[in-house]
Amino acid sequence: GWAGEGLGTGGKNRRVCHATARLEMGSLWKEFNRLGTEMIVTKAGRRMFPTFQVKLSGLDPLADYVLLMDFIPLDDKRYRWGWGDGGRGPNLGVLSPSPPCRYAFHSSSWLAAGRAEPAAPGRVHFHPDSPAKGAQWMRQIVSFDKLKLTNNLLDDNGHIILNSMHRYQPRFHVVFVDPRRDSERFAHQNFKSFSFPETQFMAVTAYQNHRITQLKIASNPFAKGFRDGDPEP
Repeated sequence: GWAGEGLGTGGKNRRVCHATARLEMGSLWKEFNRLGTEMIVTKAGRRMFPTFQVKLSGLDPLADYVLLMDFIPLDDKRYRWGWGDGGRGPNLGVLSPSPPCRYAFHSSSWLAAGRAEPAAPGRVHFHPDSPAKGAQWMRQIVSFDKLKLTNNLLDDNGHIILNSMHRYQPRFHVVFVDPRRDSERFAHQNFKSFSFPETQFMAVTAYQNHRITQLKIASNPFAKGFRDGDPEP
């Protein structure tokens, strides 16, 4: 659906305050989210599936904008996939608290396994078409299909660095390129941010939930090789 409210709507520049972003493939994201989405991280970097794509409206067609993404930890826990304690609730995608301080869905489930590791270096991914006019961004679906996730703390390719077995929320930011000479004074007014809860995921080095594996193969048009035995969906 359309997410018209960013994280900071008060006092925003008029060139961003009306911006709205609609998540593409929303029903597929929700299907993954019900199961508990997992995204593969590798040393070399792996693209996300589903791909993060949005349709923008409300931009100034003649103004320049930069689009970018970052990823924030959802909590301060590290997880493991194992046998739960009876499985609370019928929804596999809902992490249900059950004492003592663990999270479980059904028999095989994600369990809190301790405190999170130190945060990986914070990075952002700029859409490669940035900067571009508002008219260009609104003309077509904006796809972050070049973005890759890695667990290599020493990565020098500009990939997003995440800790495996930790949960993350992707965030999408629209930044107005302010032509004023002292534009840094207005930086806090010149962006709008969007978060879609259905895009939350667990970073993993290998899929843990076989239902996620099945859905990835069934819904990814590039997964034919995986179906034929290639380990890279």
